[in-house]
Amino acid sequence: MPPKITNSIAWQQAELLMQPAFIRVVDNIRKLLDVSDWKGTYQDVLIWPPDTSDDTKAVVTGLLQELEAATPEKAVEIRETLARMPMPHPGYHLCLQRQEQEVNVDLWELCYQVCFLDYNPLINDAVEIDTSLIDEVGDVNWHRLDTKAKELVEGVFASLPE
Repeated sequence: MPPKITNSIAWQQAELLMQPAFIRVVDNIRKLLDVSDWKGTYQDVLIWPPDTSDDTKAVVTGLLQELEAATPEKAVEIRETLARMPMPHPGYHLCLQRQEQEVNVDLWELCYQVCFLDYNPLINDAVEIDTSLIDEVGDVNWHRLDTKAKELVEGVFASLPE
């Protein structure tokens, strides 16, 4: 799930860091794939709240598709129904494959690990920006961002099965 950001300053800092973090993560993945025997592809996915049943996912997906072609009156009804249901958020995964092995890596989770201190996707607490990634004038500290993204991506590749 997306991290909880509790104040406007942290929100602005996250906005400053997320795109550069994503670019650095993807660039480091590319560099490691170039020298790895793993093959990587990228995939758009929907991330559902925990404990969302397959039946609920099917209903929500059907309503979202129905909404695209609905009359204005029907669209209001569909939106009211959807407002009471769990909604997915878009995700982006790296699918790593080697022979019969496959590993999926959530790229947004990696970016959150870059941008936030001690980010843990299993704990849904408020996050704290890693301010070492922002320089004294409020711009991105590119050197620190590059280093942290590289370390995290290297950690992912180091944890792949042998």
